[in-house]
Amino acid sequence: MRKYVPAIIGGVLLVLFVGFVVLKGPAPDSEKTESANAGKETVKSVGKLEMILVPAGSFVMGSDKDNADEGPAHEVTLSAFYMDKYEVTQEAYQQLIGNNPAKHKGAGQPVDRITWNAAAEFCNARSRKDGLMPCYNKDTWECNYAADGYRLPTEAEWEYACRAGSTTTYYFGNNKAEVTDYAWNRSNSGSTTHPVGSKKPNAWGFCDMYGNVAEWVGDYYGEDYYKKSPAKNPRGPESGWRMMRGGSWTDSAESCRSGYRNYNDDPDQTVVCAFYDMYGFRCVRSANGKQRPQP
Repeated sequence: MRKYVPAIIGGVLLVLFVGFVVLKGPAPDSEKTESANAGKETVKSVGKLEMILVPAGSFVMGSDKDNADEGPAHEVTLSAFYMDKYEVTQEAYQQLIGNNPAKHKGAGQPVDRITWNAAAEFCNARSRKDGLMPCYNKDTWECNYAADGYRLPTEAEWEYACRAGSTTTYYFGNNKAEVTDYAWNRSNSGSTTHPVGSKKPNAWGFCDMYGNVAEWVGDYYGEDYYKKSPAKNPRGPESGWRMMRGGSWTDSAESCRSGYRNYNDDPDQTVVCAFYDMYGFRCVRSANGKQRPQP
């Protein structure tokens, strides 16, 4: 596992490892439809951010045939949650926080140059705006998962929503040539981000889960965490480096996979490095009581 450095510097690609995740099995069409359509809501207070309900369910996370830290493959059960359909846009960030740190300017493009701490601060501000209990303690950045406010997804939640019931390398299949239909990556981005939702969504309606900006998740990284991960609602180790998922506009198709894992060892870095303009995020919030319907 290496620090997130997928930029091309001097024409040389610094390649990171690619993961592969095997799910429990393809969800029945009725489940996919329910997951994509149930519980959609518009958060009018913050840039009209739309969220999609992901009902409770189980999947097999990890891989036994790829990188060592991706195994063992293990079953994970998750409680219901809502997740942003799109990456947080510059318009939404500007409206709530009052500034726009993005390098690649555009109201409908994902906000970039976001640290992990800044993403957590946005979640708290969004919670207060909507009259919800903030999840993050700003002194310690510990997350209160019992709070009803917004937070970053756990690694398991992100992967579950990304896979959307698929068992293939990508959520659309195994053909990497089709990545450009779903993601802004190195081959088609023109070295910049693009308006969210301008590529095809996955089966549950989420857009830009691959490419555009790499998305912070709530977990710390642990090389052997999968060996001891709890079976229900895993939230990562207690310390380490902050993780991100999904790849970005400068990543290859091989790096834009559902199982791709990476981290940054300085979640509140102040020096804008060569690849820092690839960091963004999306939010989730609890949806307790929403259960996956039986097929």
